Amino acid sequence: MSSAPLTPERILEATEDVLRRYGPAKATVVDVARALGVSHGSVYRHFRTKTALREAVTARWLDRTLDALRSIAAEDGPAADRLDRWLCALFAAKRRKAGDDPELFATYTTLIGETGGVVERHIADLTAQLTTIVGDGVAQGAFAAPDPAACARAVFEATAAFHDPCHAAEWSRPETDAVFASVRALILRGLRA
Repeated sequence: MSSAPLTPERILEATEDVLRRYGPAKATVVDVARALGVSHGSVYRHFRTKTALREAVTARWLDRTLDALRSIAAEDGPAADRLDRWLCALFAAKRRKAGDDPELFATYTTLIGETGGVVERHIADLTAQLTTIVGDGVAQGAFAAPDPAACARAVFEATAAFHDPCHAAEWSRPETDAVFASVRALILRGLRA
């Protein structure tokens, strides 16, 4: 048994490793416990069910994207510039996840299908950040958007091909960057006051 204290963070790190190794269909709580050198009951003390553990590890994976974006949304600069950088940062983060660790990306894509509430919260966080930027653009007189929240959701949906995992196979195509630049330019022109 391990002498290091068992924390939720250690469990989530081990779960990620187990998922990478076995995939979501074969990974078990017993595998996670074995990787940590503890009993599976110890894991269940922190995460009451396998579903709760899977939701937590999925949320942790999705939340890694939010931190960099949150700082862009919170800046005071011109909203058009922030919106463009935010969209680029979101696409870069998603592209990195798909390219750097394709096995884990595939695993999380499967888990996302099982953990709808986690995904809904993630999308709500992302669209809230977009709403902040669009609202700032309206306040700056740069954007014409009578309903910043509805506009933010429309921007999010209009750029889905560049952040929704179901489009990941398209992200490495040679024309993708040019198409993404055109979509961003179209959105920014459409928002101008």
